[in-house]
Amino acid sequence: MVNKSADFVIVGAGAAGSLYAAILAKAGKSVIMLDAGPGWILGDLASSQIWARRLKWGGAPVEFRGNHHGFGHNLNTGWGLGGAALHHYATWPRMHVEAFATRKLYERGQDWPIGYDDLRPFYDRIQADVGISGDAQAEIWRPEGAPYPLPPMKRFAQGRLLAAGFEKLGHPTAPLPVGIVSQDYKGRPACQNDGWCDAGCPIGSLANPLATYQAEAAAAGADIRANATVKRILPASKNRAAGVVFTDAKQQERRLEAGTVILATSAIQNPRLMLASACPEWPNGAGNAADQVGRNFMLDSLALVYGLFDAETEPHMGVSAGQVTNRVRYAGDRPPGTPFGSYQWQVAPSMKPSDIFGMAISRADLFGSELSAFVTRASHHIASMVAMIGALPDPTNRVVLSDKRDHFGVPLARVEHKVDDATMTLWSHCKDEGVAVMKAAGATESWTGPYNAGHLIGGTLMGDDPATSVTDSFGRVHGIDNLVLAGSGLFPTSGGISPTYTLLAVAMRSVGVLLR
Repeated sequence: MVNKSADFVIVGAGAAGSLYAAILAKAGKSVIMLDAGPGWILGDLASSQIWARRLKWGGAPVEFRGNHHGFGHNLNTGWGLGGAALHHYATWPRMHVEAFATRKLYERGQDWPIGYDDLRPFYDRIQADVGISGDAQAEIWRPEGAPYPLPPMKRFAQGRLLAAGFEKLGHPTAPLPVGIVSQDYKGRPACQNDGWCDAGCPIGSLANPLATYQAEAAAAGADIRANATVKRILPASKNRAAGVVFTDAKQQERRLEAGTVILATSAIQNPRLMLASACPEWPNGAGNAADQVGRNFMLDSLALVYGLFDAETEPHMGVSAGQVTNRVRYAGDRPPGTPFGSYQWQVAPSMKPSDIFGMAISRADLFGSELSAFVTRASHHIASMVAMIGALPDPTNRVVLSDKRDHFGVPLARVEHKVDDATMTLWSHCKDEGVAVMKAAGATESWTGPYNAGHLIGGTLMGDDPATSVTDSFGRVHGIDNLVLAGSGLFPTSGGISPTYTLLAVAMRSVGVLLR
């Protein structure tokens, strides 16, 4: 059944898709945005761990093969309007300057086709739109740009303790920059510091799409549809897309024609859709003439560190991202003996007794009365932090199609990912550094967690050479004039930072080209 046509159809109603929809709709374009999950509104959100789980991925399972067990697909993606950014922690640093050119500078990885200066004005515009709380002057590693529009978030006891530990070791710290408003901002109330970011922030203090760009898109007339599962991209010719085929909320299959198709799902679902769209015009899948779709998929490595203190740490207070940060860049001042790489410390996140990144799960070796006694003490005396360790592209790490299919008939995605020895060396270094910080801060006991991985990056890299990339610097797929990709799947390197702020800056730079 042919539904109707639009200037733009956007697949995925997360951070990047919502920004595209807002800007295009406000420019007078007809926009239809499709998302496979539920049609959440802010009023649906509730500050509880059970409700937080409903915001995680609820679609087709993703298979995994690799040399580690740290891949948490469902945690790193979202389900429904708002996508992963509905429950993200809103850690919003800027990408390091040198992270755009690791091949040129260090003969490692793959260079971006753009540099920091290309994104700087868009970083500035987004932080003015959304509101970032932080202290740009204190971030000695931050590249040039406008100061943050809001002061830092409030610091609580564990943040003060751990910051002192870093300083004793000679490692500088700064307030963690977050897309959460520390004061009332553009109709959004100041954060209550109750640590429920993972549940989506029902009052809208956190910059989830329902409170920011998606709300603007709806107000501008964008047609936003939930429970609409896109199955494949339709070709008009070898060099153009005609639209998409999707199944609507009534389980009817529909064809939606569009002048331009924008894929703004995750770094796994974008290549999955492209590969699943194989047809006579695109025998290897949409945009896959050079066998690059799905390749160079990356995961940041996470080093989790915990400590117990005699002092009250107020671990339940603050925000899920953390209160303090320390960053180690590829370049610049680096602690002696630090292996090659880039990482950021997210220090003193708020913690709940159980569930994701909770107190109980930090001691999976304890059971029964021992676990109960630990949680009772930890509820007032635990502190924690996590290092996000940057990844570099490897073409053998990839997203491919499985032999299995979902109930819509679309092949499942399978991630094939190995962590290399260099990354594991840096991960071990970060664990040791974290324990040293805990001891310097006065912890009576400290320990680390197992290997974990987060942030879905790469798989559809941007670049100038169609032989080694999938899109140009604006996300336009090589060889298909009107197929555009959005999101962190475009990144040639991860930089060792949380990706949401940068993927928004990339999207804002790219959407302007579509309006020329």
